[in-house]
Amino acid sequence: MEKRFSTTIILSALIGSLLLFSPGCSKKNVIPPDTAAESPTGGRDINYPLAEGEYSEDNLPRSGTLDDNIPGVGSEFAADQQSDEYKRLHGRCSANLSPIYFDFDQAGIRPDMIQTMAENAEYLQSIPESMVIIEGNSDERGTNEYNLALGERRAINVQQYLANIGVDSRRMRTLSYGEEKPLFMGQDEESYGLNRRVDFIVK
Repeated sequence: MEKRFSTTIILSALIGSLLLFSPGCSKKNVIPPDTAAESPTGGRDINYPLAEGEYSEDNLPRSGTLDDNIPGVGSEFAADQQSDEYKRLHGRCSANLSPIYFDFDQAGIRPDMIQTMAENAEYLQSIPESMVIIEGNSDERGTNEYNLALGERRAINVQQYLANIGVDSRRMRTLSYGEEKPLFMGQDEESYGLNRRVDFIVK
């Protein structure tokens, strides 16, 4: 009887211990995902560069942070503080370079932009140690995803054109802002036309 009582006490103690330390009953501190890499605006970081056609719901750059992964990009937005006349002539380009404009929903180089492309190529060849970031933009019509891809196609076409006329392709990188960083805020044909643009940023 005494032996059975001792066994019962031991079994009860074991069962109690198991219940007390069981994962189902324990409380755990939930550690939130590390957000140190995210900007204050939230969203996802992307690995640069993205090739044409690689945009998806999982890797779309977040608004306002497309330049996060490229050191030094972003200073060109000082151009936004310039006069409208200055912005029409220079877009957000670095000094001695001019923007390339595009027709609606098109990524091909327009015939009237050929001379500007040649002048930009000549200047880039005069500074062979510099990198250039080719930034594609679109107007606001269409979805964000479509416009990001369209901006990228524009930038890639410009990069390929420059390479064909002698600019070292290793010095060029492409980046798409799509509709996310308009230079002109109007909702009219002139503003749309000026926002369908590729800029050249020398680093």
